[in-house]
Amino acid sequence: MSVETFVPSTQLISLTDSAVKHFESKLKEKPGQLIRLSTRVSGCTGYAYVLDFADSAKDDDEIIEISPMLNVAIAADATGLLKNTEIDYVQEGVNGVIKYNNPNVVDECGCGESFNVG
Repeated sequence: MSVETFVPSTQLISLTDSAVKHFESKLKEKPGQLIRLSTRVSGCTGYAYVLDFADSAKDDDEIIEISPMLNVAIAADATGLLKNTEIDYVQEGVNGVIKYNNPNVVDECGCGESFNVG
């Protein structure tokens, strides 16, 4: 039985099945917490993604219910940068890595730590 990727009606973000499973397993030990996604000015091209576990959302965050166990809060000042972004979790060798497939990105730094939008 496969869980389908949830795409919110606002098209703000979506998560792959792999990302949903990853975050749900992390939150299993932390009932009541959520994932908070924001951005900050960083690096040589402009912005960096910031992904945290949080006890609650901030007042102006947009909350997206991904599954009964998983809510994602998006910082209000990041919504324009993150519109239509898909969040994935992939294995690279022995490490698991969060990947952001953001169609708004027009430039990324060589190390992948920062991005810029058009």
